[in-house]
Amino acid sequence: MVEINFIINGSKMTKRIKPSTLLVDFIRDDLKLKGTKVGCMEGECGACTIIIDGTAINSCMYLAININGKNVTTIEGLGTVEKPLDLVQEKMIAHGAIQCGFCTSGVVMTTKAFSEKCKNEDKIPTRDEVKKSLEGHLCRCTGYIKIIDAAEAVYKKQ
Repeated sequence: MVEINFIINGSKMTKRIKPSTLLVDFIRDDLKLKGTKVGCMEGECGACTIIIDGTAINSCMYLAININGKNVTTIEGLGTVEKPLDLVQEKMIAHGAIQCGFCTSGVVMTTKAFSEKCKNEDKIPTRDEVKKSLEGHLCRCTGYIKIIDAAEAVYKKQ
């Protein structure tokens, strides 16, 4: 067992874990944060996407030991008591970009990370850049158009 220190959704934590523990399992099983979904377990579907130090990553391909000293955000960390839904979540709902919801948390996390990057660079991405940012996410319900429209609305709102 190895001790790790990290921040998750704004809270500092110290945990002991097996060095071989996948981050997606640590988040769901140890931390009981079920918004991060387990999909393909091969880094292909994007359902397990979270944000580490501002970068969207597939948590199924990342060892939990590697979050030591890092800031982790899951879908549960986007809302607050004052504002339960993040702008990305609001736009996904407003544009009908969710159906079954399985891919939604991963899409939201990727969109959130990309929107923060664009905001920091003071740029509004093109539709092609929005599409490129969402590569690696599989959605069998929406056909992607509504997801892309919602993501564009986020960037234009900033």
